[in-house]
Formats: sequence, structure tokens, C-alpha cells
Amino acid sequence: MFNNFLEEINQSLIDHGGHVLETPKEFQEYHSIKGDACIKSWLWHVPGFRRWRVTRMDAKDKLQVLNSVAYPNYDNEQPILGIDLLWFGSRNKFVAVLDYQPLIQDKRYFDNYFEGLKGIHKTFQESSNQVKMNIYEEDKFFSPWVILCKGSLQEVSQYLPSIYTKFINSYWKLNCDRYLSDQLLNIQEVEMLHIKYDTYSAEKDPAHGLFKSYFGIEWADRFLYEFLFPRSRDVFSSEENK
Repeated sequence: MFNNFLEEINQSLIDHGGHVLETPKEFQEYHSIKGDACIKSWLWHVPGFRRWRVTRMDAKDKLQVLNSVAYPNYDNEQPILGIDLLWFGSRNKFVAVLDYQPLIQDKRYFDNYFEGLKGIHKTFQESSNQVKMNIYEEDKFFSPWVILCKGSLQEVSQYLPSIYTKFINSYWKLNCDRYLSDQLLNIQEVEMLHIKYDTYSAEKDPAHGLFKSYFGIEWADRFLYEFLFPRSRDVFSSEENK
């Protein structure tokens, strides 16, 4: 179901100089305990980014998942790209969350990096923020213009492909337009916030429960901390953690 979305982001990565890196074997492809699901993951080397990962889970007519997160280099404070697409077949429920995830909640930061997402949000208001996220805190690593689509497959498929394309293209433009000398955060601050992002995401990730149910607790825990959010267990020095 999500193959077209996967192919689009893969082609976009290639068009921007990306190439696939070797992913740890245990995370490249893994099959569920019952043999009813398969999960595949890729790491990409992309100019300007320290890490770009993509995950595709296929549980046939039960569940479909596509997730991608892109972390800019530490010398670039721009938002982290986040894509989550989920389809629950038994309930015909489609959920899509697309955001440029801000490192800080600051007006100047929003003014610098969010004009593109604001425009997408305004154009597709019928699909944006109609419902609230009940797992994450919206003021932590989510922007005020997060694109949140929720409905049946038939409803969401009418507008999501167009949103998805505009969302990805606007993010590339953001990466090209920014001048790294005009930043609010230094390298050390950006790194610390990336660690905080991974830590917060590992604690809150709703997909972790799905992965445990299909692939077992041991593998799901390793996938969460070693592949999805590897910096979540890093220790960094800061006054607030003393």
C-alpha cells in the first residue's frame, strides 16, 4: 500500500545525492514470529545530513507502516524531518503525521524555517490539526503546523499524495535556502537537542508496542534504541542533568 510513498522518498533522496548505506543485518529485514509481517529498514547517506533512516512494515491487510526521520548535520539547526504513515486494516483507519520537527519553540526559529510548512498547512486545512495528538506533547519537538491526517483509506488517499509531495519538496528547499552563519544555536546545542529528541521519541514512540506484538520484546527494544533512536541512551553534560 505504501510502496508509492516509499519509492517517492527514495527517488527524492537519490536526486539529492543520497545513497544507501549498509544497515545492520538484524534490522535490514526481519519477519514476525508468526510469519504474518515483515519489516525492512534503510540508512541513507545524504549530503547535509548526519542520519536519514526509512522503515517500511508490511503486515498485509492488517497493518501497513512507513516511517522516515532525517537529522541534519550538527552545524545545521534546521528542523528534523518526520514522516509517519499508518494504516490499520481491520478498522480501515489511516493516520499520517508529517512535520518539520523544531529543535526549539521560538518565534525567530519558526520565522526562519517554517514558511513552507505554514503554506502547506494553510492549503490543506481540511486535513491539518483536525484531531489532537494524544500521545505526544505538542510543544515538544512538534510544530504548530504539523500535518495530521486521520480517516478512512478512501478519505485520506484523496489528498495525502499531494500533501506528501509538497511536504518533501519544501523540506529540500529549506535545506538549500538556509545560510548556516545565520543561526540561533551552536553545534553543541544542536547535538544536545538531537539527543533530547531521540530520548523523548524513544519514551513516547507508539509504534514500539506494535513492533513488540509482531516481532517480540527483545528485538523491538533493540530496534528502538539501536536503530530508530540510537542517541537516546547517550549521556551528555548539561547543567540540568547534574
